[in-house]
Amino acid sequence: MFWLLLISVGAIVIAVFGLPGLRRLVITGPVFALYRKILPRMSQTESDALAAGTVWWEGELFSGKPRWAKLLAYPAPKLTPAEQSFLDTECAELCRLANDWEATQIHHDLSPTAWQFVKDKGFLGMIIPRRYGGLEFSAYAHSQVVQKLSTRSSAAAVSVMVPNSLGPAELLLRYGTEAQKDHYLPRLAKGLEVPAFALTNPHAGSDAAAIPDTGIVCMGEWQGQQVIGMRVTWEKRYITLGPVCTLLGLAFHLHDPDHLLGDVEDIGITCALVPSNHPGVNIGRRHWPLNAVFQNGPNSGENVFMPLSWIIGGPQMAGQGWRMLMECLAAGRSISLPSSSTGMAKLAVRATGGYARVRSQFNLAIGKFEGIEEALVRMGGNTYLMDAARMMTAGAVDLGEHPSVASAIVKYHVTERARQVVNDAMDILGGKGICLGPSNFMGRAYQQIPIAITVEGANILTRSLIIFGQGAIRCHPYVLSEMQATQNRDARAGLRAFDAALIGHVGFAMRNALRTVWLGLTGSHFVGVPENSAPETKRYFQQLTRFSAAFAFLSDVSMLVLGGGLKRREKLSARLGDILSLMYLASATLKRFEDEGRQSADAPLVHWAIWDAMFKAQNAFEGVLANFPNKAVAWFLARIIFPLGSPYVVPSDALGHDVAKCLIEPSSTRDRLTAGMYLPQNEAEAMNDAVGVIELALEATLAAEPVEAKLRAALRAEDAGKVGARVAVDMPAAMRSAANHVANNERERLRHAQQAGTLTAAEAALVTRRYDLRDKVIRVDDFPPDFSVAAHD
Repeated sequence: MFWLLLISVGAIVIAVFGLPGLRRLVITGPVFALYRKILPRMSQTESDALAAGTVWWEGELFSGKPRWAKLLAYPAPKLTPAEQSFLDTECAELCRLANDWEATQIHHDLSPTAWQFVKDKGFLGMIIPRRYGGLEFSAYAHSQVVQKLSTRSSAAAVSVMVPNSLGPAELLLRYGTEAQKDHYLPRLAKGLEVPAFALTNPHAGSDAAAIPDTGIVCMGEWQGQQVIGMRVTWEKRYITLGPVCTLLGLAFHLHDPDHLLGDVEDIGITCALVPSNHPGVNIGRRHWPLNAVFQNGPNSGENVFMPLSWIIGGPQMAGQGWRMLMECLAAGRSISLPSSSTGMAKLAVRATGGYARVRSQFNLAIGKFEGIEEALVRMGGNTYLMDAARMMTAGAVDLGEHPSVASAIVKYHVTERARQVVNDAMDILGGKGICLGPSNFMGRAYQQIPIAITVEGANILTRSLIIFGQGAIRCHPYVLSEMQATQNRDARAGLRAFDAALIGHVGFAMRNALRTVWLGLTGSHFVGVPENSAPETKRYFQQLTRFSAAFAFLSDVSMLVLGGGLKRREKLSARLGDILSLMYLASATLKRFEDEGRQSADAPLVHWAIWDAMFKAQNAFEGVLANFPNKAVAWFLARIIFPLGSPYVVPSDALGHDVAKCLIEPSSTRDRLTAGMYLPQNEAEAMNDAVGVIELALEATLAAEPVEAKLRAALRAEDAGKVGARVAVDMPAAMRSAANHVANNERERLRHAQQAGTLTAAEAALVTRRYDLRDKVIRVDDFPPDFSVAAHD
């Protein structure tokens, strides 16, 4: 009887799920009807935002079974000979011209010479094709330039970065009419036009789609004729390059109350190009963002008439502005802030690591104290990971992707880790770091790090709402299809599409549930890894596969249990986004290690970066489970995801020690970790540069260390009386008295040691150079009481 009942139930289940018509009638039809009732109709703005960009590796991580061979097969980004030459020549020269102290204290901007160099050498047209006079650089080359400039001057980096990311040039390239391209792109490429793009309104910051700036379609006079145009009223702020722009990109909400363009009255967000000298355009004064001196400010206009031909793409693109912005932002955010933040981190790592070896306390380099070492470890591991994510994501853009979710991941996590790196650097530098002046290489970076946290999607918003909120819809193989099916005005066609997506979704969730249990019980030891991967990274591929399956399963359960309420539970959404993000960052780190030829000396950086990311991902899992509103479901999920307990702990101190060593002495690892940053080209230039002096001092410190060890040994012997008798015989009484008086003066000790024959003249010269350069490194700038002198002294 039992078996008959079991067979009957099984037959019913097979019949229901195996026969599409019956399945739609009994299961998916009622669910579809419910979804159509409870899901609000998606606005065009929401639809455009969700459709923007492409899904790349983050989609694999959402699959529960990432294809690692696919990741490793993506080509590593490389520079062309022309791009490398520009980086080594023009970019290096701009770095030399862009003295950050002079920019902030004297010019309050780039110097006129630097600005002219930017325009003349094509920095404003790096993304513009050569046929229009631009440089036509790859996304990776663009990233390399921004990164290098960021190791010298935020004013230079931002002034170059913005025109090449979200701005008129990119919008014109993708959507402009041929006439608009032919007119503006050559002028932008040659620096004859300085562009800015005005989006943010005082009343619509994070909710940029709700900008109240309006344009009304109307008749007006243009070039002596009555034409259909727009009267636009706007108020913008935080517009980078706004105060110096000659060409203003403008986003506003266009309305056609008189139906001059057609039946639609609310046309939607529209983007136009407006010459800044056009009557009625008010370019306001400057903002002053945390002592950064890149040009940034407000602008406005009231009932400014402009022709429809100024709409980017012409009148037919009216109302398409939000889609345009979302699609362009995906590429721009992949490059701008990740590159500038990584450059800032490389500056901090190289200079602070060198400083920690040059600076001594208690007769020991401060970089060898465990407390300092702990901060150095975070700096090194974070910078390695940040650079890996920057390069991989820029490479994706060059492959034709516009990874909207990945760009949000790198924007948030790279800027946050840059904040950690800069904070750690300031802790190590101590008093040296808090006194501004030409020799302080971190002060301005410390002041300005909140700018990167705030712009291009504030980090709180990006983490809480975008990464998982958009990622769950775009990266999941079925959710977007289900949503689109419920929005279909043809209910019958919508049901068929929904049925296919829902059944696929159920199978997907069940497979990931089973994989999660199996991988948890076996510790993921039986997961296959790419044949060409490094042996030392095998376990990371396996554990990431386990986390991917668990993440996909947890996401499905969360969406099922919480539904639309998950969007309002921003903390849970943020933690789910953290898991996805940390898997992406760990993937990038693994790829970097492979792309760079598995450099064994870099292994400590790789191990620390991935271990730290996996530990934090594990914490994010636990954070979701601990705060899941349904405690019974949470208990069940915890047994599925971590059946044998949590596999990760914090990275070990022994591993951290190996990482810190990479930062405080010259090596190929240190060079790779800080590759692409600007360094002075010769000793004369280095002696007048804060970072250059540290490089010279580090070299001198290492050269003098054996001699200093010999000197200390001699002094210890003298204290024990072994050398005292000889010194007493060799020195007159007055000299002995002087020697005793200056026993704590290192230069006097050095002189007496040379006189006593303990050191040769060459050895004494090595130590003297070490002392001279060290003193220059630890020097803190000072100024007259009234601060009337603010230049080099």
